[in-house]
Amino acid sequence: MNSRERVLKAFKRLPGLPDRVPVQFDLCRQLADHFGKVLGIPVHYTDNLYEDVTYRISANEIRVALGSDVVITGASVSDDYRILKDDKGTWLNEYQMRMRQGDVYVEVLEHPLAQVETKAEIEAYRFPDPDAPGRFRDAEALVKKYKNAYLVIGDIEVTIFSLAQQLVGMEKLLVDMMMETEYVIPLFEACTEFQTRIGLRLIEIGVDAIWVGDDFGTQASLIMSPETFREQLKPLYKKMIDRFKEAKPDIIPILHCDGAVAELLDDIREIGFEVFNPVQPGVPGHLPHDMKNRFGDKFAFWGAIDQQELLPNGSAEELERDIIEKINILGKGGGYMIAPAHIIQHDVSPERVLKFIELCKKHGNYN
Repeated sequence: MNSRERVLKAFKRLPGLPDRVPVQFDLCRQLADHFGKVLGIPVHYTDNLYEDVTYRISANEIRVALGSDVVITGASVSDDYRILKDDKGTWLNEYQMRMRQGDVYVEVLEHPLAQVETKAEIEAYRFPDPDAPGRFRDAEALVKKYKNAYLVIGDIEVTIFSLAQQLVGMEKLLVDMMMETEYVIPLFEACTEFQTRIGLRLIEIGVDAIWVGDDFGTQASLIMSPETFREQLKPLYKKMIDRFKEAKPDIIPILHCDGAVAELLDDIREIGFEVFNPVQPGVPGHLPHDMKNRFGDKFAFWGAIDQQELLPNGSAEELERDIIEKINILGKGGGYMIAPAHIIQHDVSPERVLKFIELCKKHGNYN
């Protein structure tokens, strides 16, 4: 059984159980560079329009060599756009957000729509050109190289809500959503159309799945009320997924959504999502038994291993125990791909990364 078949079975697209629970992981630049040097494999980076997504869609050659069962690709910065850093180390990305590298993730210093109030201002804002030169060069190469052996996921994370948040600013957007300010729905619609066009191009190239990414939860609760999600956002996600399925009926829709979002999972399934990621551990409603018992007939799960504390700081015994628990519960009867809940950062040692992969394969067999 190759990696492609293994993931298709885990995602319930082929009958029967995979031979083992498939494995996936993302690496920060420091870890990717380290393993590239150790393995003697050049590391290729695809610079995404939103910087942190870069590490989802880069270093695939390193990840498959280490044991990943999937390849992840996405849109890159246009050949026509140049990222220029100023003397403070900040830059404008293709969305015209002013960015700065933080200790772990990038930070948005200036939101291009921070003063927006009207629909006309949304209509005047220019999104990047989805069809710009070079946008899908890397995606085309990865699909051609890996599609027969690996499941290829097209990543459009920072999709609707999170993209709007980064364009406007979180506090302003949430207040304006509650106030039903004129620009809010047109902004969500514009983000939907932009990312739908990106997703359709990835489908045309030949990806097997589309990975949507927006965070609706905090460590303790939802960011917005369920009613607000259902009124303002749910119809747009449904429209987007319907267009993807119209273009490719067997596309696998995946949602990445951080935080405590169990209260929305029935809605998320109604939208059409079939795989839920990252099953963030340690938040209300996300205990493995609860997830499997309440939603195991609705979703395949992907993730669930804590990368905030367990991977960098937990003992080897704690890591092994957690991996066994997640596989035994979320993987029971199939429907699970094991992975850290987010990108593995440089506070995790290379040795620890290798141990994680080793333990996942050691304990993941169904036979």
